[in-house]
Amino acid sequence: MTVDDTAARIRTTGKPRFVSAQDVAHRAGVSRSAVSRAFTPGASIAEETRKKVIKAAAELGYQVNDLARGLLANHSRLVGIVATKPEVGFRADLTAALAKALIRRGSVPLLINTGETKDELAAAQQTLFGHRAEATIILSGSPPASFVDLARRNGQPLVVIGRSEPETDHVMVDNSAAARLAARLFVARGFTRLGLAGSRSATPSIVEREQAFCDEAARLGARVAVARGTDTDYAGGLAAGRALLAGQPRPRAIFCVNDLVALGVTDAARTDLALTVPGDVAVIGFDDIPQADWLAYRLTTFRQDAELMAGRAVAVLDARQRRPTGPLISERIEARLVVRHSFVPKP
Repeated sequence: MTVDDTAARIRTTGKPRFVSAQDVAHRAGVSRSAVSRAFTPGASIAEETRKKVIKAAAELGYQVNDLARGLLANHSRLVGIVATKPEVGFRADLTAALAKALIRRGSVPLLINTGETKDELAAAQQTLFGHRAEATIILSGSPPASFVDLARRNGQPLVVIGRSEPETDHVMVDNSAAARLAARLFVARGFTRLGLAGSRSATPSIVEREQAFCDEAARLGARVAVARGTDTDYAGGLAAGRALLAGQPRPRAIFCVNDLVALGVTDAARTDLALTVPGDVAVIGFDDIPQADWLAYRLTTFRQDAELMAGRAVAVLDARQRRPTGPLISERIEARLVVRHSFVPKP
């Protein structure tokens, strides 16, 4: 069978047909079992036969049916990545980094967008567990505890990122240390009227950043005005920024719970009130998304390294699969300060 034969069959039947091991065997002039052995590491096969099979497979575009192998071995190689709004902000970078890390591992990433309605959630759960994923990674945000519970009941290894669940392995950035540092840096510059641009989404990471910043500022004797947008996005930042900057006395410096919020706050300051950043109001964000380095913003922020977090999460998953009954694994990663234009700490 040639590539043209396959294309012709698709045109006449309306259905795609993957090149089979039998097609490769026919092309190479060997048995079907020889093809299987050629693609099985450590299997016994003559080198000349193996080369004939590999050559025929390359000519036909054959790929091993990993799905069928996984089903036979009761090992799907699917790893679910569960997230709410995976396209937004830092979650987009983390999702992409996780997909790359899992592919390097030899796994098949399965992105599960939980949606925001009851029906969408039910469909997401059916997709994840109906496909018998071998493990699940849950991102920060608001995927509900029901995913965690179902994973446990199905005996899946489970890693959560950016949140802490009871009796669950997790990888988290040190939100508290970064938020407290932001308060100290503001006060060290003489700023005692501070603002917090938060979010009513109240995800675990957001709550931790908000609380730590306010606690540290209070300890240092600074006053904090708090405003929260509906979500941790640009629109939420605009709303929070407008609320903070319309008040009197106006905050001299604002800590934002993520970079999208910080971009909204910055535009609220410059567009609505013709304020300068950092001349009239200093701004610090969190995440270091690509937009933070755009010339229009040059945002000072705390960096979450998506590649590092993805690598740690996969390493935790590997460790859990090696020791299913081992002690819980907790990874805490530093969020490094990246200084740009929107706030420069005191030397």
